[in-house]
Amino acid sequence: MTPPKVDRFIAVDWSGAKGPNYDGIAVAACRPGREAPVLVPPPGRRWRRADFVAWVMEHACDGETLLVGIDCAFALPEATAAGWLGSDYPVAELWDYVDRACDDAEDFYGGDFADRAEHQAHFWRTGKRPDSFLEHHRAGELACRAAGLGAPESPLKLVGARQVGKGGLAGMRVLARLRRTLGDAFCVWPFDPIDRARIICVELYPRLFMRMAQHGNSKVRTPAVLDRCLDALDSSPTGQWLVLPSDHETDALVAAAGLRRIASDPAVWNPTGLDALARRAEGWVFGVP
Repeated sequence: MTPPKVDRFIAVDWSGAKGPNYDGIAVAACRPGREAPVLVPPPGRRWRRADFVAWVMEHACDGETLLVGIDCAFALPEATAAGWLGSDYPVAELWDYVDRACDDAEDFYGGDFADRAEHQAHFWRTGKRPDSFLEHHRAGELACRAAGLGAPESPLKLVGARQVGKGGLAGMRVLARLRRTLGDAFCVWPFDPIDRARIICVELYPRLFMRMAQHGNSKVRTPAVLDRCLDALDSSPTGQWLVLPSDHETDALVAAAGLRRIASDPAVWNPTGLDALARRAEGWVFGVP
């Protein structure tokens, strides 16, 4: 797969939170070259998932090609989802299945999916780890761990500070909506051909870019550290922060620079572990070899 020509790189730190008011979503953007990424301001006081969907739809027809990385799991492990969808399902069927199960939940909230009686046993939803919980992982998550680029949680885990399950379920609803609305203008790697789309969506794991910048696992706490991470990712410093942005915003800024750095590498689009199962149902974390 030949890397696409991209006009803007967008990184989104994501949230699966419930309710009308929540923090956690941040959007950063940069263009080709070394210019520092900038934060995209929300339309209101804070970003909501519905705002992000509207923003993507607005920019799908502006003539530019956007590479959009979202920090959420794009799929569930096939070993789990096949129990509901049967064998050989395409990932779009999973997205629609999750979306239908949560159609009464506002703002693309996805946590209701795990609360349904037919799904509960497959998720760690509350309290201590259930004895019956099978913590399946997708191959891309295991490859990320094996490469020393971080330890992504299973999207079946919905408890704890590092859980990603609720954000993933919300993200699947968002992908379902964008696919239905934008058609061929929207594609999701590695499931779809990328040559005709204006919006190319990939799954991000921001910790990967922190590791790539030799920062490790800690949060970015000072403007100097932020600029050091950006420099390590071939980006100019921001040089504008009197007060450091939130953790969500720094994650998005570093991820945008990291996305730009790796997106022209053909190997990133063709990782050796990307097999037929990943292309059909499980996906892959962008940048994991």
